[in-house]
Amino acid sequence: MKLFRTTLAQADLGLFILRLAAGGTFAAHGGQKLFGFGIAGVTGAFTQMGAPMPGVTAPIIAVLEFAGGLALVAGLLTRLAALGLIIDMAGAIAIVHYKNGYFLPTGVEFVLLLLSCALTLLVAGPGAYSLDALLGRRARR
Repeated sequence: MKLFRTTLAQADLGLFILRLAAGGTFAAHGGQKLFGFGIAGVTGAFTQMGAPMPGVTAPIIAVLEFAGGLALVAGLLTRLAALGLIIDMAGAIAIVHYKNGYFLPTGVEFVLLLLSCALTLLVAGPGAYSLDALLGRRARR
């Protein structure tokens, strides 16, 4: 019977693991955009991919993925960060990946998974092992 039951502690641990994996992945991709390719390189790539207003969207997306990913890892402003990342991934699917089908390397597979992780965190919240939970406990005192 224990196999089919989830305790609150197990759910919180699962959310913590999800935040670390998804947040770390978003932060790595944002860091790659900011510190690897640079904003000029990302702007050029966004231009080539047909992203709207690449001079504006490229730096916004780079910072969103980096800072939003770090926010997920820490569990700070989790739902707000998740919402931004959902919009980011929905745009990536609509503009770039959808036309390439489902499977990697260019399909929606990976981006859809990241969108789903962010959506889960938007719906479920960050769990007990987060700065949001810590701040919430302090605010209730």
